[in-house]
Amino acid sequence: MKVLVTGAAGFIGMHTAARLLARGDEVVGLDNLNDYYDPRLKEARLARLAAQPGFRFVKMDVADRDGVNRLFAQEKFVRVVHLAAQAGVRYSITNPLAYVDSNLVGFANILEGCRHNGVEHLVYASSSSVYGGNTKMPFSEHDSVDHPVSLYAATKKANELMAHTYSHLYGLPSTGLRFFTVYGPWGRPDMALFLFVKAILEGRPIDVFNHGKMRRDFTYIDDIVEGVLRVLDRAAEPDAGFDADRPDPGRSRAPYRVFNIGNHSPVELLDFIAAIEDELGMKATKNLLPMQDGDVPATCADTAELDAWTGFQPATSVRDGVKRFVAWYRAYYGV
Repeated sequence: MKVLVTGAAGFIGMHTAARLLARGDEVVGLDNLNDYYDPRLKEARLARLAAQPGFRFVKMDVADRDGVNRLFAQEKFVRVVHLAAQAGVRYSITNPLAYVDSNLVGFANILEGCRHNGVEHLVYASSSSVYGGNTKMPFSEHDSVDHPVSLYAATKKANELMAHTYSHLYGLPSTGLRFFTVYGPWGRPDMALFLFVKAILEGRPIDVFNHGKMRRDFTYIDDIVEGVLRVLDRAAEPDAGFDADRPDPGRSRAPYRVFNIGNHSPVELLDFIAAIEDELGMKATKNLLPMQDGDVPATCADTAELDAWTGFQPATSVRDGVKRFVAWYRAYYGV
């Protein structure tokens, strides 16, 4: 089938497109190749995809309304995996309008494209950040997510609300995936693992926020992609048992669902760093700092809903995942 993957030059986008191509799907990859981080890494990811049959790349910004409308009308995608977004919690504090353009305007354009062109299932990236100030662990899709602590998180919650509206009004099956701290080969240079490995190899100190006491549900990229594909292949359905008197945030009378995709095994940041040190055979010089604005002390995914829907739960250990990332980093950068 023909699938649109937005953000195809991104970390999760490249891996997702590669898996779709490997199973025989036709993939149109869309990306604007912005310079939020080194575009050369994005171009290298695209080169890997271009080597596979069935892939075509379109350079376009999802905020380009006319361009997105034309693309949907011409291509008639069967399914859409929408991963394009302005990423990063901290960048949203200094550059908020970039998130409005990409994550809100861009998402509205994707919804309109799906609505008017018979797309049978829209799967889109949400984020664990929607849980915001929640402290009950693990985070469940049945919990309220009305207290975001960054604009990035607010845009992801807005995406879920916008998708629900289109599911309700137009019968568009939509599924939001709340990703939990994704890492692995070809990862983003602004993420902790990439930053730590680069700095340690260069003999520079690493910035460790909240004095290393943060806990994160680190989720390996292959597990994320397996979850994406399994969800993509089972379109959201209305919940016949939905009770409007006691509405469940994770269900609806509309063909709408949200799922956590996380490892359900939080790791303290200092233990994560220890795994990196062991794999590199080098010790890090740690610059211990307080918590950053917009950050949260801990994340942990309840994955029972994902398991019930797809029969899958992420399970790659941090030790294995870090090992694979370090091997990729050394090979890619020749260090």
